[in-house]
Amino acid sequence: MINAVGNRMTREIARQQKLADQLERTQIQISGGKKLLRMSDDPVAARRIATIGTSQASMTAWSANVNSASALVAQADGVMKSVSDLMVRARELTLAAANDSASPADRATIAAELGTIADEIDSLAATRDSNGEPVFAAGTARVMRFDSDISFAPVPAAADVFVLGGNSLSTGIRDAATAIAAGDKVAMGTSLDTLATAIGHVADKHAELGLSGGRLERVGDGLAARGITLKDERSVVEDTDLSVAIAELNAQDLTLSAAQAAFAKINRQTLFDILN
Repeated sequence: MINAVGNRMTREIARQQKLADQLERTQIQISGGKKLLRMSDDPVAARRIATIGTSQASMTAWSANVNSASALVAQADGVMKSVSDLMVRARELTLAAANDSASPADRATIAAELGTIADEIDSLAATRDSNGEPVFAAGTARVMRFDSDISFAPVPAAADVFVLGGNSLSTGIRDAATAIAAGDKVAMGTSLDTLATAIGHVADKHAELGLSGGRLERVGDGLAARGITLKDERSVVEDTDLSVAIAELNAQDLTLSAAQAAFAKINRQTLFDILN
């Protein structure tokens, strides 16, 4: 009889300890906001959380690339606007110099200004970003990754923008300056054609840059939308449902308190009471 009572007491103590552990676990889930405390709690959910975490880390890196590339495109866009304006100005000056009313002094002044414009374009071609890297790569255009299957160069290489027909844009302007200084009407006419072609080329490259910026915006929007979806899915799998957890906590607390009260009452009995 005594052994049976002792066994019952041991089982009851173990049951109450289990109830206390469950109560503590629920309290941790509420205070920490996470319902999975160990991988063994739900291996399938834990693996899904790990997979989502990996995707979120990749998307953070890709989003950072989108932001960097967008800033690069914005800077390149400003450069291209300046180059376009300078090219138009160079052609206007060459056209004015080709006019019969232009005096040798006028042509000398125009040639000097064209030289300055050529220097400015060379300087713009060498523009660097905030990290000290060339905005327009000296070699192959810099390719960046923006998703698992999306990678491209947001800004063209310098040679694609500032070189036309094997000659730099600035060379074409300096050739015009030389022709104007020499009063060579034929060469001036050739320079006018060259500058007109160059202006069209710069406009095309500027348009391509705009398309690149629009693509980056769409990719960024897509990443943001997927990020929200993954965050919501992870929350469902990982986060504690406070309303459910609080209800469970109250029920567990009530059960444990009742068990402890019953156990205390039984323990107040004397050995004589148990034997009878």
